[in-house]
Amino acid sequence: MLASVAGPARAQGPPLCAGDGRGQPCMQAVDSQTCSGAEARWQDMKPMDFQPYAQGEYAGPPRLAHLAQYRLRPGDEVQLIYLITRRQTAGEYRLTVGDEVLIESISNDDLQRGTLESGLQIQPDGTITVRLLGQVHAAGLTVDQLRRLLEKRYQRFYNEPAIDVTPVKTNTLAEDIRNAVGGQSGLQQQAVTVRVTPDGKIRLPGVGSVRAQGLSLSELKEEINLQYEQIVVGLEVEPILAQQAPHFVYVLGEVGTSNRFQMEAPTTVLGAIAMAGGYLPGANMRQVVVLRRADDWRLVATMLDLQGAVLGKRPTPADEIWLRDGDVVIVPKSPIRVLNDFVQQVFTNGIYGVVPFNGFTIEQNAF
Repeated sequence: MLASVAGPARAQGPPLCAGDGRGQPCMQAVDSQTCSGAEARWQDMKPMDFQPYAQGEYAGPPRLAHLAQYRLRPGDEVQLIYLITRRQTAGEYRLTVGDEVLIESISNDDLQRGTLESGLQIQPDGTITVRLLGQVHAAGLTVDQLRRLLEKRYQRFYNEPAIDVTPVKTNTLAEDIRNAVGGQSGLQQQAVTVRVTPDGKIRLPGVGSVRAQGLSLSELKEEINLQYEQIVVGLEVEPILAQQAPHFVYVLGEVGTSNRFQMEAPTTVLGAIAMAGGYLPGANMRQVVVLRRADDWRLVATMLDLQGAVLGKRPTPADEIWLRDGDVVIVPKSPIRVLNDFVQQVFTNGIYGVVPFNGFTIEQNAF
């Protein structure tokens, strides 16, 4: 009768988690969220759906983003896409060097300069050369301002000059910047990839240095477009993070391989120690040191107790923290290992290693 009772009990297996229709066993587990901020212990285990995904789904749940907002740092590569929008957000268009205009006079055909196919070009010094007047400064003026200026000056020669100015080719500076980025053929992508320099800046065609360190991509976009609006219209730049600067952590001490390791994903202290080949026998996991540089490069440090974690005694160790770029993790020797090294150095490799100790011999004739 006892066997008949025990048989069905073994066949039933562990109880099922609530709401689990796939037959997954209900497992006992610890969740750090259920301890009101305190570190959880193994005695805090409760039934938990520890395997909510089906077999083979090793990727895990879609976790939150690594950073709420990424801010640029030296070494980041940013791709800048240049768009010619042909629109001006405010005010009237002002002529720039390279623009072409057609100057006509109803009263005198001899005053015409340029055609609709090839206008009179504004020279690098910002001037145009017209009949009777010679050089006239045109860069920075609107089309109407240039017309009124010519009208006023020609009144010295004609009672009613009736000057008309027609823009033939405008926004040439935007074209020059685009050509500097992608070539005049237009077949190449109108984009340029720049790297944030150690002084936190990037260099762009037409505007030079622009501060980038500490800015988000949206803030950088606003800063760049404000810079270009000072010299050109109808040009919009869209920044894209092409590649992050490499993030490194340094692990040394009682580990398999002391070295610099690149962090390609969020990494904890134990994760960094694992990248270094794990801790060696005799390592002091109760006093793991993490050195960190603050924003102003001052040094800060903390000491972590990971002994319970590696021995399986602490399920959610509070000392298992996330590392930052440039952190130095030091796994020191245990006190007994330090003592053994001291004995090794003094009594084996020290003075007694040079002069072997053979004990004391007392001569009877000495008394």
